[in-house]
Amino acid sequence: MLTIQNIRRPNSDTLESITLENGLIKGWNLTPEGEIIDGKGGTLAPALIELHAHLREPGQTEKEDLASGLAAAAAGGYGTVVSMPNTSPVVDDPAIVRSLIEKADRLGFARLRPAAALTKGQTGETLAELTFLQEAGAAMFTDDGRTNEDARVLRLGLEYAGSLGMVVSVHAEDASLRADGVMNEGEVSEALGLPGNPAAAEAARVARDIEIVAGLQAQGRDVRLHVQHLSTARALDLVRGAKERGLPVTCEVCPHHLTLTDEALRSFDSIYKVAPPLRTQADTEYLLAGLIDGSVDCIATDHAPHTRAEKERDLLTAPSGIAYIELAFPLMWTRYGKQLGLEKLLDLMTQAPARVMGWPEPSLQVGAPADLTVFDLDTERPVNPAEFKSKARFTPWAGESLRGWPTLTVVGGAVAYKREEG
Repeated sequence: MLTIQNIRRPNSDTLESITLENGLIKGWNLTPEGEIIDGKGGTLAPALIELHAHLREPGQTEKEDLASGLAAAAAGGYGTVVSMPNTSPVVDDPAIVRSLIEKADRLGFARLRPAAALTKGQTGETLAELTFLQEAGAAMFTDDGRTNEDARVLRLGLEYAGSLGMVVSVHAEDASLRADGVMNEGEVSEALGLPGNPAAAEAARVARDIEIVAGLQAQGRDVRLHVQHLSTARALDLVRGAKERGLPVTCEVCPHHLTLTDEALRSFDSIYKVAPPLRTQADTEYLLAGLIDGSVDCIATDHAPHTRAEKERDLLTAPSGIAYIELAFPLMWTRYGKQLGLEKLLDLMTQAPARVMGWPEPSLQVGAPADLTVFDLDTERPVNPAEFKSKARFTPWAGESLRGWPTLTVVGGAVAYKREEG
């Protein structure tokens, strides 16, 4: 049993306490029982849900592993993390799914819900054993890290996954249009003389995938498509149009696409190299508007750790990805808390991801699962990568002062993270 005292519900000034028992919320303002933790006036919310993180296990543990990645997630306020399957070997075997879940459960940090590959080896050629992967505990199917070039295979995958009630998430990018682009195609790439990745690469693939969904729905098929890390205004317009047509299409946007632009690449620093690439200020503003009006379904990080040596390569050869799951909420709260409001931001990072997945929406009600986070919304702290739980202890936001840091994360009624004093 655990009691957290001196906490506030979102948008409330009243100090209260909450008691947790057997992994559930037992009640509010009861006589304190069990372990007692002082919330120090922080704001209590359901623990965040991450639908898109690369934890690199198995096979790439020099970049990240379950222990470091899930500890980082808990430090970022996340209670549940969906990990991507582009590991070595690829997560396309039910035995791998089970082993990842079993190991994560023993660690006691954030809860792991592994995504499994849609196709064997993520080659895009033959569907993986989707039924067995679901039975093993796979949360969704995706070939993230690669694009699904064969439209027929994606169509079959959507149909098969739909029959299982599962979401298929896609890295929507036409590989032939992307070609060897290392950053957004536009004024900055031309000035730097670097190969560009056009916005049309994302839009063309989103348009194709939406039409596949439309065709299946017209046949009465129950399918669900989720577009990952959407980065352009044009692609968002296509998703918005699909929603207006009543198609089961959702999308996520990442904080790095909301807070950084291709102008950062003028530094030639590969820390800013991501896939899809950082876009223009106009795209960034359009994506933020989509968050506000509900066109964007949720926020995900695409936490993608690499070794420092890899990210110190030149822009042509360095891998894509930024690791910052520990910063996502403070970054969004500090930059966009006024525009979004606390209730909307929390929804985008808790209930909204659950809706995308078809999971029960988390809440603070009695009887709800005790996956909770306490946030200090007011105190500014500088970003110090040396303190990261993640193995990727470097970030574009190093030294920036942010508010909204998690101070306590509880998963299944047990403490998964508690900020050290000082």
